[in-house]
Amino acid sequence: MQTVLVTGAAGFIGFHLSKKLCSEGLKVIGLDNVNDYYDVDLKNARIEILKGLPSFTFIKKDLVDESLSELFEEFNIDYVINLAAQAGVRHSLEHPDDYVHSNIAGFVRLIELSKKHKVKHFLYASSASVYGANKKIPFSTGDAVDHPISLYAATKRSNELIAHSYSALFDIPVTGLRFFSVYGPFGRPDMALFKFTKAILEGESMDVYNHGKMKRSFTYVDDVCESVFRLLDEVPEMQSEQEINSPVASFAPFQIFNVGNDEVIDLIEYIQLIEKRLGKKGKYNYLPMQLGDISESKPDLDELVKRIKYRPTTPIREGIEKFIDWYIDYYNIKPN
Repeated sequence: MQTVLVTGAAGFIGFHLSKKLCSEGLKVIGLDNVNDYYDVDLKNARIEILKGLPSFTFIKKDLVDESLSELFEEFNIDYVINLAAQAGVRHSLEHPDDYVHSNIAGFVRLIELSKKHKVKHFLYASSASVYGANKKIPFSTGDAVDHPISLYAATKRSNELIAHSYSALFDIPVTGLRFFSVYGPFGRPDMALFKFTKAILEGESMDVYNHGKMKRSFTYVDDVCESVFRLLDEVPEMQSEQEINSPVASFAPFQIFNVGNDEVIDLIEYIQLIEKRLGKKGKYNYLPMQLGDISESKPDLDELVKRIKYRPTTPIREGIEKFIDWYIDYYNIKPN
């Protein structure tokens, strides 16, 4: 049985991906420091579900913990999927140290140990936010990503650069995953769908940035998990020396993919779908563009589809309904 280390396993994507990997016959070592960035009870609920899976082992630990090396020595880890990170563009405006600690120091610690223990494939979460001030739509992995507009985005771009340096120096196969607005059951409370659903149900005003003139590619979490699972064995190989004519072209065993849904929706339409499913109108608090945010995102998925023969296609309406069904059940909300 192959063993996968999933960091950030108590997080939203980490939880769903761990379940997916276990269901596919893999042994999963789930690592998380269970910090209080958002509701710890929600994280613990995810952990309890995972602990019920026979091929899952949970370890509470921080990436920069000195004893992390013991984990690599105890378990014969074949693959590493690094999802552990301090999330949130807006949080980075006020708490920059959290991002340097988790997203850079923690990342370096993990890839260094992966090098030492010769893992077969190191995959890591990047973000659509690395496209920053790029105005070209759809976003392609071949686009320049030299102008991040938030510290969060800068740390994710740093991860890509660090990963390439390790790949080039030590022949470590690495794959970057640029996620686009992932949503679904057990989602993060600081994400749009969760916040809007909660506000509408509770009759509270909800902040709508850029006066609702945002366009987003929302990606259902099951589509993300399927994509990452298929990429696990798509291990990049060292290439012969070649001219570097693209930000993601390299002689090293290094690759980056957009992982998203290329169905784009206006933010206002997105909110209206939530309202329709809940049967209740929300109260809008229109605000200007939030610092560090981008007005539009849409992925070019050609490279992903070519490689894994799969395209994330869960319709946004279906995904919203699944989330709201979970939310109502989880919080035991009674109908009016």
